[in-house]
Amino acid sequence: MLTTIGFDADDTLWQNEAFFRLTQDRFIRLLADHAGADHLAERLEAAERRNLGHYGFGVKGFTLSMIETAIEVTGGRVPASVISELIAAGREMLEHPIDLLPQARATVTALAADYRVVLITKGDLLDQERKLAQSGLGDLFDAVEIVSDKTPAAYRTIFARHGTGPDQAMMVGNSLKSDVIPAIEAGSWGVHVPHGLTWALEAADPPTHHTRFHALNSLGALPDLVARLKPAPHR
Repeated sequence: MLTTIGFDADDTLWQNEAFFRLTQDRFIRLLADHAGADHLAERLEAAERRNLGHYGFGVKGFTLSMIETAIEVTGGRVPASVISELIAAGREMLEHPIDLLPQARATVTALAADYRVVLITKGDLLDQERKLAQSGLGDLFDAVEIVSDKTPAAYRTIFARHGTGPDQAMMVGNSLKSDVIPAIEAGSWGVHVPHGLTWALEAADPPTHHTRFHALNSLGALPDLVARLKPAPHR
């Protein structure tokens, strides 16, 4: 029996990666006199990967990684004006209005009528809380979990706390690495709804061999998939 459905937030319910890409382009333009675009992108990705364990996911860690990369590629001679603009770019990302993805509200609303729905997202606590509040979707969820990382242990804990266990739960998201694979490893269904832009650090191969893996072209197809899997439970 499927009783609980978890939803990722960034790039599943609302736009996120697009703003990172725009800011990265801005970063590359600012440092264009010191290195080529491809080299700057590689150095920034390496810094982000290196810093995940220190800063976690989100805009603040990304901003610090941009500053660190700027210092490295200029040999410590980066102008203060460039550092100031990178900080401003990060602040603008934290203040950007929420842009809901198509069918996000309708899909969550439809499934919330019969299932427990839980928002499960990772990143900076204040930023994720802000985005949820601005999205207007908060009242649809039975629970919200903002975690430092999405692991099988995290999904087992969340679906035990807010549902009837991971084997009766489903996780839906755009990231195979964070939303789908660890949820399946926890014993849940994992549903991949791809987004046009995916952060390199979230790349992974789809677990096509697993019976609990499903891939959809759009979030709007989720209610039909749920209906095919199991009849709706009594809440």
